[in-house]
Amino acid sequence: MQWDQRGAGKTYVENDPAKIAPTMTRERMVEDAVEMVAWLRSEFGKDKVFVLGHSWGSYLGLELARRKPQWMHAYIGMGQVSDAPESERRGWAWTLQQARRAGNAEAIADLESLAPYAQGDAPVPLADLMKQRKWLNFYGGMVHNRRGGEAEGAAIALSPEYRDADVAGIWVANDFSVSRLLSEALTLDMGRVQRLDCPLLLLLGRYDYNVSSSLAAEWFERVQAPSKQLVWFEHSAHEVMNEEPGKTLLSLVQYARPIAERAGDVPPR
Repeated sequence: MQWDQRGAGKTYVENDPAKIAPTMTRERMVEDAVEMVAWLRSEFGKDKVFVLGHSWGSYLGLELARRKPQWMHAYIGMGQVSDAPESERRGWAWTLQQARRAGNAEAIADLESLAPYAQGDAPVPLADLMKQRKWLNFYGGMVHNRRGGEAEGAAIALSPEYRDADVAGIWVANDFSVSRLLSEALTLDMGRVQRLDCPLLLLLGRYDYNVSSSLAAEWFERVQAPSKQLVWFEHSAHEVMNEEPGKTLLSLVQYARPIAERAGDVPPR
């Protein structure tokens, strides 16, 4: 199950943004996630569930794993946030390297104008972040071998659960959420998490520079957990579930389902 968080998707359309705006904080979003998982456990009569968090959701998911490990069969991270400022610096450096290789004077000028980028503890100004992302996406740092995520974004309109009004509000809601959450979120160092008390599964795109997969892999090597598994997606960047959907499903069946089987929560195959 996936839910549209406060300030996003259908939830945005169904509520007054002016009333929601003051509640758009990281801690409130984590509390929402805790409440959602508590409801799922009750609704489906399950002591434990799997939580899969992607990108921003990987911050929420990791916080859930830290706070409520007894509720989880496993935490599954995709596009996993670790040391966000260092991730930003690596993404900027990689993008500048691509621009210089291509001799793209416009991109080089834009990126060099941001230097020094993501230094210290201060949030990166949103305008600087968007300039970095413009060129990172252009060079395939979000979707491997493609410029940007236009195809993935357009696919939202195909959702049978979204009315026309929901689709029309998606990008307004996205801007609403980004403006209140993203810059601060990118100051977080989740790499400081040294131990989890539930199993850990990471699904990482080899070419993810939007949220550095190399950095997430370094964190994976350090973190202690009852069991852990890292699966590399060799043809993906940040949009693993869209870029390699078949391997995503097979990886969940291969590595996540057995955890539930051993707990007696699903019949063995």
